[in-house]
Amino acid sequence: MIDFLYSVDVAIFRFINSGLANPITDKLMPFITDVTHWYLVYVMLWFIILFKGGKYRIGLAIGMIILVICSDQISSNLLKNLFDRPRPCKVLENVHLLVTCTDSFSFPSSHAVNNFAAAMFFTIFYRHLKWILFSVATLMALSRIFVGVHYPSDVVGGALIGILIGYLLAKIYNILLVKIYSLLEKK
Repeated sequence: MIDFLYSVDVAIFRFINSGLANPITDKLMPFITDVTHWYLVYVMLWFIILFKGGKYRIGLAIGMIILVICSDQISSNLLKNLFDRPRPCKVLENVHLLVTCTDSFSFPSSHAVNNFAAAMFFTIFYRHLKWILFSVATLMALSRIFVGVHYPSDVVGGALIGILIGYLLAKIYNILLVKIYSLLEKK
């Protein structure tokens, strides 16, 4: 059964990575997948939340930092080492590789975990942004397959893990924010 699932994973990987490759995606996907290109967007979002984020804006701006640290550490330092799965660019031949193939492990995709965790977390507080948040997370996650460094199951698994982390942290954070703000209002 595991061999069958792996063969399906590889077939979908090959379809996306090679079958859908074209001059546009070959330029666009490496740009999208490079997190340094998103730093300005993340900083702008942080300031928007801090200054326009509603009643709990300061708490949510701090929550964004906590969320990124938690999701990234769980993904990169715990789960990747636990699953110990090599990247497709390390084990498959003829990968259409558009970025450097690092020695870190493949499952889960930390890009997927982090972006879906943020999408879920902020959807809890800003429901009207859910389509934008999840669209960006999906595009970022798919870019990892296009550039040749993750299997589809790495991305889907990372998305599910990220959604769980984002949901749990949002629920815990919501309870804490309500309590903290209600205590501050009583003073």
